[in-house]
Amino acid sequence: MILESLIAEFEYEVNSTRKLLQAVPERDINYKPSTISWTMGELAQHIATIYYWYVGTLTQDVYDLAADHLERGEAVDIKATIELFEENVERARAALKSIKEENLQDPWTMKVGERTVLGPMPRGIVARSFLFNHIYHHRGELIVYLRATGNKVPGLYGPTYEEMTGR
Repeated sequence: MILESLIAEFEYEVNSTRKLLQAVPERDINYKPSTISWTMGELAQHIATIYYWYVGTLTQDVYDLAADHLERGEAVDIKATIELFEENVERARAALKSIKEENLQDPWTMKVGERTVLGPMPRGIVARSFLFNHIYHHRGELIVYLRATGNKVPGLYGPTYEEMTGR
């Protein structure tokens, strides 16, 4: 039942993420709100990358980010980032469909080389926090970037303020 809910949420939220990434304009791809922030392109690419991490999270007991390499392309190319997103969504979808409900209780650990950075903790909790909620957090940031640059934000959970007021 929990796994079915996660899969349904995944499918619904993929569409929202897609709409948001498609709203990123090339002209503002290098915008960043502070010197320590990512650019809009880097943030969009990070969101697309999180979908890649579903595979290591859902199919490996110990996921070593240092041993896992993903070709991302240039963060200034939003079209390439959207292609990366679509490829990673397919990988994530397959990983979600490959596990069983009882696997959500399996202990999971993330490492970078020899250093443990997350876990061990139940895989289901990691899926919620490191995957799902992590994406939602960064989508919120991307919405702020879009508004700060005067761009329209697509409605993800109903109409946006701009859509309701015509602004």
